[in-house]
Amino acid sequence: MEELFITETRARLRTLLAVGYALFIVYVSLSPFSGWREQGLEFGDVLLSPWSLTFTSFDSIVNLLAYIPFGLLVGLALRARFSPGVSMLVGMACGLSLSMGMEYLQMYLPQRNSSNVDILTNGAGMLLGLLLAMRLTAWPWMFVRLLRWRSRAFRHGVEMDFGLALLVLWVFGQINPSLPMLGNVFITDALHQPFVPAAHDLFDWWESLAVMLNLLMPGVLLVTVLRVRQHILTGLLLALVLVASAKFIAAAFLLKSWALLLWVNSEAMLGMLLGMLSLRGVQYASRKELIRFGATVTIAYLLIVNFVVDSNTPAAAMSVYHWHYGHLLNYNGLAQTITIVFPVLLLFHLWRIRHV
Repeated sequence: MEELFITETRARLRTLLAVGYALFIVYVSLSPFSGWREQGLEFGDVLLSPWSLTFTSFDSIVNLLAYIPFGLLVGLALRARFSPGVSMLVGMACGLSLSMGMEYLQMYLPQRNSSNVDILTNGAGMLLGLLLAMRLTAWPWMFVRLLRWRSRAFRHGVEMDFGLALLVLWVFGQINPSLPMLGNVFITDALHQPFVPAAHDLFDWWESLAVMLNLLMPGVLLVTVLRVRQHILTGLLLALVLVASAKFIAAAFLLKSWALLLWVNSEAMLGMLLGMLSLRGVQYASRKELIRFGATVTIAYLLIVNFVVDSNTPAAAMSVYHWHYGHLLNYNGLAQTITIVFPVLLLFHLWRIRHV
């Protein structure tokens, strides 16, 4: 029975993560999804065009790195069902099909450029990710230990696997360094330094409330998937440490030096403190009370961030970056999209588990 759980769980959860990452690639490849029109291009001409016409070192590195995680996730998902050889062949077919599909669709977006170099670098990244997956799955002792820990720490079932994948989505959306810690308003160069309010800039209580609600949403999600509810604060603290570490690393690479710690502010600190205190009572609530509380928190968050807290566009944060490539604007747009999609998916998750 345990082996059946391990096989089903590793296949299901890895597949969810691979599909989620494929959607991420689609978003950043086709964003902003507007201005579609025929430009008189033929895909065959794109495939046969000289590399020197479209090659840039930055784009090549980005395309290579972007497909390595995809290859890893696809390889792990396939390896749970097939042999290494079949997993490599099917994985490369998936990666190349996705890459070629994105390049084909980009022919109809005037602001994007289709390139055979992109297909080549995407394929190289996919191959590296698949090879890494094959290497990792060659260590069954490590996977058995991890999956047994996952079995002891988290509840079983399709709904719980969806919940874990949803938690990964939340973490991914939070690591953008141009967003405050658990915030939703993009940072601009007009904002003050962390913990030092400007004379004309009053403390924003609504922003603290939004941060608190943004913390309570993954907190409720964790309560629904954990076997032992008393571990909620520990699990959430680990998630926050992961988010903060990723934000700092991303900020060090992407932001200007004076903006390195702008994602840490007093509103976020207060909101996180209030959120942690609120979770102390939630962990002892009944399942029905927990679902009602989670739905209330999620709806309140959607109302506040969409109708109360002043927001701005992803482009408003570009001044804090020391790079100004279009990839960053797409990344900011994705982070903004996740702040809307995650609460909706969380409501769906709470509805699904109401009788579990």
